Amino acid sequence: MTAEPQAESPANAPVRQRSLAGRLVLVAAVWSTLALVIAGFILVGLYRAAGERAFDSQLEVHLNTILAEMVAPDTTGGATPGVQRPENLPEPRFSLPLSGWYWTVRKADSTNILFASPSLVGDPLVLPSIGDKESLSGFAQGPRKEEVRFLQSRITIENISYVIAVAAETAGFREEVSQFARQVGLTLLAFGAGLVGAIFLQVRVGLRPLSRLRSSLSAVRMGDAESIDENLPREIAPLAVELNALILSNREIVERARTHVGNLAHGLKTPLSVIANEARANPGPLADKVGEQAAVMSTQIQHHLERARMAAQRRVIGVSCEVEPVLSRLVRAMDKIYQRRGIALQSSVPGGIRFRGEQQDLEEMSGNLIDNACKWASSQVSVTVRRLQEGGSARSLFEIVVEDDGPGLSEEERKEAVKRGRRLDETVPGTGLGLSIVADLAALYGGRLELERAGIGGLKTRLVLPAL
Repeated sequence: MTAEPQAESPANAPVRQRSLAGRLVLVAAVWSTLALVIAGFILVGLYRAAGERAFDSQLEVHLNTILAEMVAPDTTGGATPGVQRPENLPEPRFSLPLSGWYWTVRKADSTNILFASPSLVGDPLVLPSIGDKESLSGFAQGPRKEEVRFLQSRITIENISYVIAVAAETAGFREEVSQFARQVGLTLLAFGAGLVGAIFLQVRVGLRPLSRLRSSLSAVRMGDAESIDENLPREIAPLAVELNALILSNREIVERARTHVGNLAHGLKTPLSVIANEARANPGPLADKVGEQAAVMSTQIQHHLERARMAAQRRVIGVSCEVEPVLSRLVRAMDKIYQRRGIALQSSVPGGIRFRGEQQDLEEMSGNLIDNACKWASSQVSVTVRRLQEGGSARSLFEIVVEDDGPGLSEEERKEAVKRGRRLDETVPGTGLGLSIVADLAALYGGRLELERAGIGGLKTRLVLPAL
């Protein structure tokens, strides 16, 4: 009876294929991107540190200028002994109200401001305490709540310690750093894109021998070549050598199996013929029984030898054939054989479908189905071939559908029809092995035979086989 389709087990579940080239490119791209991002942060950080040092150098120049202007040439008559208010500073922004450039002078032991730049216009410049340090630099908040970079230095004049502070707004400096960061980002982005492209080309070129190996193996599987090309780089050439050895070993095993099958067939055929001849030469109930059982043994041996031959052929690597020429020849032959009965054969067989197996097995399976349909058809037989992909299966399959307009079979009869040696009508010539052999051979190839009710009234046989 027709084998029921089995649920796909986890072991046979389709494996999601991963691209080796994609994996290499992805890893290289991720690493390159990470390295470029880190390099970008390092470059921007170095530029910011260099800018801060340059900023501090400029502030130090202004602080020294203030110090030079603050020391009075004559220490008598000043508001504070030994010092005077700094005037005539070369930086005009110290005189512009809230310009972003400020300075202050105070005694180290007091928070009261002695002198301040006009730019402060009376607003305080709050800076961190210098403590016991000789100098201190950093960032603080200016009178307009803007960020300023400051530099404080402890100076001693006539045994009195003073703290001179100079501060400048950092908006321009921050803008320069941001602009540099954008330029670095765009440059590294372009560089990274070029690097990923170069990596992609490198991987494609580096893995090209694997594509050649795949193409060569596909040619062997399709039957267009007998062995894999071993002219490959030394890293993968041993793989091609081992695959060729495996293919050769497979062929030798199949040839030995065929030889053993043939020897067994010839070894059993002669004794059975002798037994049958002796039974016919000595008529009687015993002789009739012996002859009957000898015929049964001959049928059984023929069936199992045929199955052994099928199994051996199925395991040959690289065996395939075109479906369209085989079916076209069979349809033409059957059309001539059954022309006198007025049987009209219609066929729809597209090109490009290859059966993954022996041509003679395809001829035997499809020939049995078409011949059986023509025997039972009233006037019409149709043969249709199409490629199909069944749910979740990674295998490529095709089906041969043969329909006739004969009397058809009931559901129980369809189950009985594929049993070995079972004949539903003894008036039609045959051994009863046809559909059984088709079902067994289809199962050996991983396919199946299904019997259904035809749309044109008779029997519909559906043969599913692996394709390339």
